[in-house]
Amino acid sequence: MTPARSTDEYTYDVVVVGSGAGGLSTAVAAAHGGASVLVVEKADVCGGATAWSGGWMWAPRNLFAHADGIREDRALPRTYLEHRLGDNFDAGKVDALLDGAPEMVEFFETRTALQFVPGAGIADIHGDTPGAGTGHRSVGPKPVSLRRLGPDVAALLRRQLYETSFLGMGIMAGPDLQAFLHSTRSAKAFAHCARRVTTHMFDLVTKRRGQHLVNGTALVGRLLRSALDAGVEFRVSTAATALTAADDGRVTGVRLAGPAGAYTVSARRGVVLATGGFTHDLDRRRELFPRTPTGREHWTLTPPTTTGDGISLGESVGGRLDRTLASPVAYCPVSLVRYRNGKQGVFPHIMDRAKPGAIGVLADGRRFVNEALGYHDYTLAMIEQVPDGAEVCSWLIADAQYMKYYPLGMAKPFPIPTWPYLRSRYLTRGATLRELAAKIGVDPDGLDKTVTAFNENARAGEDPEFGRGSTPFNVKSGDPDNPWPNPSLAPLEKGPFYAVKVVPGSFGTFAGLVTDSCSRVLDSANAPIGGLYAVGVDQAGVMGGHYPSGGINLGPAMTFGYLTGRRLASTEGIAR
Repeated sequence: MTPARSTDEYTYDVVVVGSGAGGLSTAVAAAHGGASVLVVEKADVCGGATAWSGGWMWAPRNLFAHADGIREDRALPRTYLEHRLGDNFDAGKVDALLDGAPEMVEFFETRTALQFVPGAGIADIHGDTPGAGTGHRSVGPKPVSLRRLGPDVAALLRRQLYETSFLGMGIMAGPDLQAFLHSTRSAKAFAHCARRVTTHMFDLVTKRRGQHLVNGTALVGRLLRSALDAGVEFRVSTAATALTAADDGRVTGVRLAGPAGAYTVSARRGVVLATGGFTHDLDRRRELFPRTPTGREHWTLTPPTTTGDGISLGESVGGRLDRTLASPVAYCPVSLVRYRNGKQGVFPHIMDRAKPGAIGVLADGRRFVNEALGYHDYTLAMIEQVPDGAEVCSWLIADAQYMKYYPLGMAKPFPIPTWPYLRSRYLTRGATLRELAAKIGVDPDGLDKTVTAFNENARAGEDPEFGRGSTPFNVKSGDPDNPWPNPSLAPLEKGPFYAVKVVPGSFGTFAGLVTDSCSRVLDSANAPIGGLYAVGVDQAGVMGGHYPSGGINLGPAMTFGYLTGRRLASTEGIAR
């Protein structure tokens, strides 16, 4: 990290504001192309919401798919997006994404410290849509030891989000997660889990933090190593307070405020906004998020520094926020975890909804959605179907059999005890469904009727009401060892019964600055503002406010970041 001098002006080819996936991808690509690059970050660590994410990226037609003999024509994922995005389909941006994603994956895999694992079994969410993929369109970061990445990375890296870990230890989707879910059913799985937990505890004692990085921390850690190796400079605890511009309106640099005071950094080729969106901006939440009249009826999984700085900076020089998207926010259902020290955590319900033996219900006791759809779909349905004037919430209901094998929110399966969550009232338990309903304020008759009908169909492996378990995404999100006919369905029969309250949350925003397919920020006349770019969620989402597949935030962030960095490294690219 380069110390800031309060009165001197620094000059770089590229200045990146923000250090999530989009910003770091830009920085690495630009530096590899020969550009001098500075990354500034308001927080005292790097990674933003990316570090707290699952780390998976939607990147169709990647080299891992090719290695497995899957050579999709671009028309297939394009057809899928055309059908899912509807009026929000932007052909220029979609084509740029589909052309750029394979290049991005190959560049990082072959030329940097960022290595991937293939998502061969990760299907697109809406499997009944033309062009939907059943796998091979995603990549995730390969797990890595923080020791291997080095102390300079450790000093910069945001830590794992506690709520999505086990005692601070990240668990990666795929074989790692399956081993933990099967630890009481398989000696091999138990040995894997014992090894992981023992190693983690040793790391906590000797290093005071876990050293085995997975998911978002692995992605950010590897990107930081790649950036440092390429000569990128970092300044943390440094906020971008204003953009500087020439007489012709071209953005020329950034005004910064850091530990040493205020100073200006100039950018010869461009300033890239990648600050992570505005999920913690109460005023914008109140204006743009539905069913959020005060701005506080929403719980986000992003760091508190995501206050819309990039959007405000862009608007200050003529950029504009895209308000035309289907949704301004990437929803996730969450539950609120109250700790004994008075703090409150936010837990994302990503996988428990799809496991056999759990359902989601509203206050009238009825189901309202296919619980095994994506997290965005579940939350959107909850917001749309809760009656006006009522609290927007739902309850995930499960029986004792479910609790033996799967987590219900923060509560872990047997043999981890549930009593701490019952004591804190995070979980509610009832000997019967009617008792449970009375405790949580759900209509007992409605819940009884719902569960009776659901159980009858689940025994046959069917869900005629919502089609749960009918697509590859549903099936792969379930449990292949489920003794009932459908991996996603099981009756709720064995008491006691459990419930956790679920409310609207988010992984980030979709509404960002209007850009062209080259990530250049556009003004009110749709003309590019010279020298100004936006990537990540500071850029209006290429998915148009829809959520067609897992990884559709990080995949475009990495791809458009890579493409932007590559262009900024080339004077010819800037001229175009």
